[in-house]
Amino acid sequence: MKAIVVGGGIGGLATAVSLRRVGWEVVVYERAAAFGEIGAGVGVMPNALRALEWMGLDDEIRQLGTPRVSGGVRAEDGRWLVHMPDVGQEKVIAMHRADLHGVLLRALPPEILFTDVEVTSADDLDADLVVAADGINSRLRAELLPGAPGPEYAGATAWRGVAPGPCDLPISQTLGPGAEAGVLPLGDGRVCWYVAAVAPAGADLDPVSLFGRWHDPLPELLASTPDVLRHDIHQLPLLPTFVGGRVALLGDAAHAMTPYLGQGACMALEDAVTLALCNGDLARYDALRRPRTRSVWKGSRMAGRFGIELRSPIALALRNFAFRVMPPSLAVRGMTQFSSWEVPAEVHSNGSNPVVN
Repeated sequence: MKAIVVGGGIGGLATAVSLRRVGWEVVVYERAAAFGEIGAGVGVMPNALRALEWMGLDDEIRQLGTPRVSGGVRAEDGRWLVHMPDVGQEKVIAMHRADLHGVLLRALPPEILFTDVEVTSADDLDADLVVAADGINSRLRAELLPGAPGPEYAGATAWRGVAPGPCDLPISQTLGPGAEAGVLPLGDGRVCWYVAAVAPAGADLDPVSLFGRWHDPLPELLASTPDVLRHDIHQLPLLPTFVGGRVALLGDAAHAMTPYLGQGACMALEDAVTLALCNGDLARYDALRRPRTRSVWKGSRMAGRFGIELRSPIALALRNFAFRVMPPSLAVRGMTQFSSWEVPAEVHSNGSNPVVN
């Protein structure tokens, strides 16, 4: 069985690794001139780590990443609204997106990787399975579902970067009126950060001015970052299906979501393993992945509504009070409900390939 994966990002490469593990012949087509990943930090959540364990890549991930447990949510002046305990919480691996991408890339033989390939139609591809991992603006999705809505602006813009910084910082999210920030220390003398603000699409804004009075080390991180990335946040409205014929949508091409739960890349890793275990049964893949990703998509939107989107002083005060009186164990359960996914376990042998029951 032959699969063609369109898109060489984290989701596409993870799919190639996973399909090869169950015996498929795979090639990967990337539109850019070289394989690579832009961005800043990524938290490899427990669900994503379980997917990487199934791929056989977890040891390298642990070597390159930094295990983090403690962290929580702060106000813009630095006060903890909720501080997650070390006990009872699964570890998050903090790493740069490029490092995660590199682990996946090194797991594949160079002869199956092709760059400078522009794919505009699945009809042009000779394969038993075509995986559309070509991002939020997927051309293959538009061909598969011509009546489905495209990406929509989610109401906020974000900046990201990597700067020198202390490695002993906790992972933290900071919430302010109509804005939020996050800090993800990598443990190698670098700190990944992001800031985001409710704003019209394309608004001319200066992140240093917006966040210069927030708690340390945010102002210093912003000021010391040589290359700051800016992007407006978009999401993909929920789709009626992820499959059609021999085509399967995967990652942001299927379910691009707001970043407020930090689960975007994790969902793509889950997709990849599930698709491989379904072994060509795309109806089963759709049945497994659409409800799961819909739940996380809605959870991320809800996190945004009670996070970055709040601007009323009364609403902010009520939200912050609720955080302060929340038992830490309840906060942990709130996060683990999204990271509790397990690799599908009911697998039997069909020839040489495992199949999901």
